[in-house]
Amino acid sequence: MSERIPLHNLSFKERVDRDLNDPALRHNFREAMDFLMDKRKGRFTDDHQLQLLRDRGSSIRKRALSKLPDLLEQLESKLRENGIRVHWAETPEEANSIVLDIARHHGAKTMIKGKSMVSEETELNEFLEHNGVEAIEADMGEFILQLAEDKPSHIVMPAIHKTKEDIARLFEQNLDDCEYTEDVDTLIQSARKELRRRFHAADIGLTGVNFMVAETGSLVLVENEGNGRMATTVPKVHIAMTGIEKVIERLDDLPPLLTLLTNSATGQPVTTYVNMISSPRKQDEDGPEEVHLVLLDNGRTIPYADEEMRQTLQCIRCAACMNHCPVYTRLGGHAYGTTYPGPIGSILSPHLLGLEETKDLPSASSLCGACGEVCPVRIPIPDLLRRLRHEGVRKLKKDEAPVIRGHGAKYTHTEKAAWLSWSKLYSSPAMYRTFALSATLLRGLTPSKMKGWTDYRTSPKPAKKSLHSLVKQYRKQQDQYSEKQAGDKG
Repeated sequence: MSERIPLHNLSFKERVDRDLNDPALRHNFREAMDFLMDKRKGRFTDDHQLQLLRDRGSSIRKRALSKLPDLLEQLESKLRENGIRVHWAETPEEANSIVLDIARHHGAKTMIKGKSMVSEETELNEFLEHNGVEAIEADMGEFILQLAEDKPSHIVMPAIHKTKEDIARLFEQNLDDCEYTEDVDTLIQSARKELRRRFHAADIGLTGVNFMVAETGSLVLVENEGNGRMATTVPKVHIAMTGIEKVIERLDDLPPLLTLLTNSATGQPVTTYVNMISSPRKQDEDGPEEVHLVLLDNGRTIPYADEEMRQTLQCIRCAACMNHCPVYTRLGGHAYGTTYPGPIGSILSPHLLGLEETKDLPSASSLCGACGEVCPVRIPIPDLLRRLRHEGVRKLKKDEAPVIRGHGAKYTHTEKAAWLSWSKLYSSPAMYRTFALSATLLRGLTPSKMKGWTDYRTSPKPAKKSLHSLVKQYRKQQDQYSEKQAGDKG
């Protein structure tokens, strides 16, 4: 694979063009997505049971979101009662500052991290490094990307765009006593040896959170590698970072969501580890002396205020929509240029970053509907993509409150005038007939290049005869034939 230009130096179109013209990348993603789709299909063999489970998962998430403010207050109360310290952050900058303050309070110089998409969202690693704290990723995929100075391309398997040859070269260059090998088990053991040393030296552990249970004040983490369990037990301080939408109401809401998450994400009945953290260590010797939870808004309250957009927050981060998306499969995650790629990223990222920065994402979809069909909690992703497209080109009325930051980012007077002209043309029979006749007579003047359209398609050319003309000609022929038949009988 050729050297890749850093993402922030490229526009959306440039990233798309780059990745579409990378045969190795497209081949790797096609194989990976086919594998993940087959794994999920193998787990959900009874469609009736699947639909019932999806209904229940959707109901649980909708109920939690309908009570979100109250559940967050209940969660905070329970966590504080259990001895967990709760911090609220409105922006990524606030969240990062909270983590840094905790690190400085403990004189920490190193932090070991389990998987956390929210820390990717806030760019925590770069912030901590700038302020003298070394953050080491412990999730295998994230560890690989950190060594490569790369970004995740998938929310469940962040290094899915890397081949074993890429990883072998990376480990040979960056890990002590690691010779080049393409044996996967040997590569994993080499990384494990390095990470074990880092775990014991770390001052603070940080993880993400999959679900928060308001009823019991519990933080739930699911994982396969054990790095999350190490990061939450070996260091003396554990910090959990997550978005405010991850709360659920009751403990008995958890099993259906775990079933949907693990089966949809990796085709597993359950992950290797399901961790439930409800307090710091007590009488036992294991566990951290302090536990902190950082709850991040970062634009999440914006879709919450709109009944339709609120459905975006139902997501349980399984990535099934990515695995089944034909566009994501051909592009990979980096083309989107955001922390959350694929269909879910195209409806979530505009709220987190604003439509000015993400105006192209809602259109980066064929609207085939595959994402909505496989979403385990029934998020109507195609409907939300259409809504965002509409909000992106709609001009607000006087005194109308925007439903998203950067509302109308794709609005242009030229496009507005074009659609008004189209509306008038197609609502007037006389004008339409005149236009159709002109188009057929002047078809030879059709330009061979049309901005945007002909980049990937052939130039459209009016037919020699309009459909109306052809129908009229056909009817005339039918009338003549009928008259002839009648004459022959006479």
